[in-house]
Amino acid sequence: MLKRDLPKKEILNMALPTDYTNGKFLKKFAAMGPYLREQQSVKNCYFFDSLVVCVNANVVPEKREFWGWWLELASTDNGFEFAYNLGIYTGQGKWQTKTLKDGSTAEAVEKNLHAFHQRLSQQLSALELSLFPSPLMTELKLELSA
Repeated sequence: MLKRDLPKKEILNMALPTDYTNGKFLKKFAAMGPYLREQQSVKNCYFFDSLVVCVNANVVPEKREFWGWWLELASTDNGFEFAYNLGIYTGQGKWQTKTLKDGSTAEAVEKNLHAFHQRLSQQLSALELSLFPSPLMTELKLELSA
């Protein structure tokens, strides 16, 4: 179960696997690039996303839609677990899971997610923390090495 699904009281009582504070993790994750969404992250559960391919560049920027991915990262006693989805970021500012049907779009999104996952793995490895898929992910859409 991801921490975002737990009551806030339980989240606050869960310890991070190192002496790092939530603020230090936020700083480390923000340094990885434009992926961290701090406003959507709660203590010990971090939200990342990437708007990879613009669907409709001819509309005003705040109404554009993008193909991309989003990932939730939650601390556990053994390190961090992740769960990700692929889909579309709507003009209303919400992610929706959708199949990437176009081959070049799918390739671009997958390449971007792989690159992010590699950086995330290296960052956590440097802190001597493990990274593994969430049990909520019954099937991995992409092969992401931990």
